[in-house]
Amino acid sequence: MNSNKYYDNAAAAQVIGCVIKNPSLMDDDGGYFFNQDDFVSDIHKILFGSVYNLYMMGAKDISLKTVSDYLQGREKSLGIFTSGKGNELFLEFSQNADLENFDYYYSRLKKMTLLREYEKSGVSVKWLYDPDNLLDIAEKQKQEDYLNSLSLNSIADLVDNRILNVREKYIDNATDESIKLGDSLDETIAALQSTPTVGSPLYGKYINTITKGARLGCFFLRSAATSVGKTRTMVADFCNIACSEMYIPETKEWVSLGASQPALFISTEMDIQEIQTMALSFVSGINEEKIILNKINFEEGQILNHAIDVLQAAPLFIEVLPDFTIKDIENTIKRNIRINHIQYIFFDYISTSLGILSEISQKTRGTNLREDTVLFILSTKLKQIAVDFNVFILSSTQLNMSYKTDPLPDQNLLRGAKSIADKVDIGEILLTPTESDRESLKEILNETGYTMPNIKLSVYKNRRGSFTRAYLWMNADKGTCRFNGMFATTWDYQPIPLEDLKITVSEDGGANELR
Repeated sequence: MNSNKYYDNAAAAQVIGCVIKNPSLMDDDGGYFFNQDDFVSDIHKILFGSVYNLYMMGAKDISLKTVSDYLQGREKSLGIFTSGKGNELFLEFSQNADLENFDYYYSRLKKMTLLREYEKSGVSVKWLYDPDNLLDIAEKQKQEDYLNSLSLNSIADLVDNRILNVREKYIDNATDESIKLGDSLDETIAALQSTPTVGSPLYGKYINTITKGARLGCFFLRSAATSVGKTRTMVADFCNIACSEMYIPETKEWVSLGASQPALFISTEMDIQEIQTMALSFVSGINEEKIILNKINFEEGQILNHAIDVLQAAPLFIEVLPDFTIKDIENTIKRNIRINHIQYIFFDYISTSLGILSEISQKTRGTNLREDTVLFILSTKLKQIAVDFNVFILSSTQLNMSYKTDPLPDQNLLRGAKSIADKVDIGEILLTPTESDRESLKEILNETGYTMPNIKLSVYKNRRGSFTRAYLWMNADKGTCRFNGMFATTWDYQPIPLEDLKITVSEDGGANELR
């Protein structure tokens, strides 16, 4: 396969000439990025590589002498430079450099790189651009014009969608035809009887009763004010799904969590070490503060070492995206689905970023969209990914200041955009009980003997579930990321009886309901 046919010598020469004349084009924050694979011919690679390395080493004015000096002692590169008439090309490229049209040549170079890489991977792109077409001049010009009109992302989307259409048609059996509601209803009921609609178990007493577990194809949202515990509960669920066991200090034993399922945690603020210590505290049952300060005794050290083994063996994957775009999130999830076979994704958390704002601005040709619109677009994409790839996604948001006074803990408390909740299957809010809550709970606590809960989980939306507009009152140990349900009430404090639904996962990933 000759993928090198996707190479524009003129564009490559212009890019090299322009960076010779203006090396600052290669700055990391200049909006351009380069890769050695952008250049096919050896002489082009040597010319660009020399200029790039010289600039990175501090050279501000790149001359032919500078390049020649740089190549001394690099015998192989110097040989290519000499035999390829590098002196002449350096002068020719720099003298003919068209800086005003650099964006065009850069874009052309990168498009050719993308097409080459697709061809190398065995994906034919002749339908998009066929440089071997020498006979049909009109068609060739049409392809040229179309390619020039596309952005890199648009090209990638066209190719990806073409591949996904094949998958949908021949693997997922997707069709555009409507069906009668009653069709296959017997099969649906039979399937539910053999395999109930539940997902892998989330952590905590009663939580799976409410949610039916982490169901594939669903998008859950768990919001909270700062420092209440949205990330810690997310880490607990992350580990509960992917780890094989956890330690129970009360019984001093390790308990099985069932078959491990690959899970991905996408962090937007915390670094990997912060997530690691949270995960260790959850699996070991040892307070994170003691782990961080190394204030553990011999027995705890043994438990911690075993917890490390559990986490190292678990299919837990982490990506850190501090300044993300919607495309970054989508590509990260797709890559992990493809490479790591991920089905459970935890995204912490839904917010705007400079990357997203820039991305949206480019797509809308400079139109500034309100924050609520941008957040709605992001939540829509997360739900779309959950459905298209049949994966589970849990994310979170901050709350606006209304949470301190609003008596109805629903989507109106979400910071930035209550419309985010339109796309979720489960909508939850973690809150700290108020003085009014404590007063209203006294009678229930006296009758049941429960201690006062320190967290309440408000469920304001629950597709395919009856538990809604209600609280799950919890005992939260934030130091170990363990938030356990105690009892449930309606929003006006009427008790709701709950059974604790137990879900086990078989080795093949199938979830089975047990009570």
